[in-house]
Amino acid sequence: MNIITISILSLAIIGAVAALILYIIAQRFKVEEDPRIDEVEKTLPGANCGGCGKAGCRNFAESCVKATSLEGMLCPVGGNKVMQQIATILGKEAHEAEARVAVVRCNGSCQHRPNTNIYEGAANCAIVHSLYAGSTGCAYGCLGCGDCVSVCSLGAISINPETHLPEVDIDICGGCGACSRACPRNIIEVRKKGAKGRGVYVSCVNKDKGGVARKACEVACIGCGKCAKECKFDAITIANNLSYIDSDKCKMCRKCVDVCPTGAILAVNFPPKKVVETHTPQSTEQPLQVDNN
Repeated sequence: MNIITISILSLAIIGAVAALILYIIAQRFKVEEDPRIDEVEKTLPGANCGGCGKAGCRNFAESCVKATSLEGMLCPVGGNKVMQQIATILGKEAHEAEARVAVVRCNGSCQHRPNTNIYEGAANCAIVHSLYAGSTGCAYGCLGCGDCVSVCSLGAISINPETHLPEVDIDICGGCGACSRACPRNIIEVRKKGAKGRGVYVSCVNKDKGGVARKACEVACIGCGKCAKECKFDAITIANNLSYIDSDKCKMCRKCVDVCPTGAILAVNFPPKKVVETHTPQSTEQPLQVDNN
């Protein structure tokens, strides 16, 4: 028997022994996985957005199976419908959660916030934000490079070519918060999705004093406090020269919209207000007759 044959046989024996050892180890330490995890994962939309607070859909499915209750657990993309299906699979009770949606809190379009300089560099919000204040006088406003668009797995957000601002399709948005986390200026906020998608919010995050903010953008919040005084539900607070409307407290009466001097507060998806016509009552008195004779 030559040396080549001996070498081949030796390697074959070593390989077989190694395979046997690995098999024994695998059987000894294998972990039985609950088959319901696969069932739950199949019901999830597969966005892997992280909006549920987990690393991905698989991790969320594992958490649902291991949890004693589904209270406080929500797939923001699938919503209550998907959670009801998961509850049926696991034999647990589904808890209704209020729908939420992403809101872009900047109305500084080209019309309202003119450019003061031209940026020539990487079209990335995170990079631009780290380099300088931006191409306008507002150091808080949207940079318009579309980092939020690139991270949205549902395609619910896009950049308006005219205003250069992101717009959210509320019928598609699941409120996962991926766009909010991607925005380096914290302009995008996940808020309560009201009935029929209606909402009232301050479309500004500028914390400069009123005069400075208004000079940079004509629709900036100036922190005058008129909205807070008008609100009867304590839903509006003023901090750092900026007003904020709590979507959980707001009753959407829209009185704050009417008193805002700069138009910084927006009311979206409401029908037009009815115009009450006032009629001047006609006089029933007869004209005075003058006798010239």
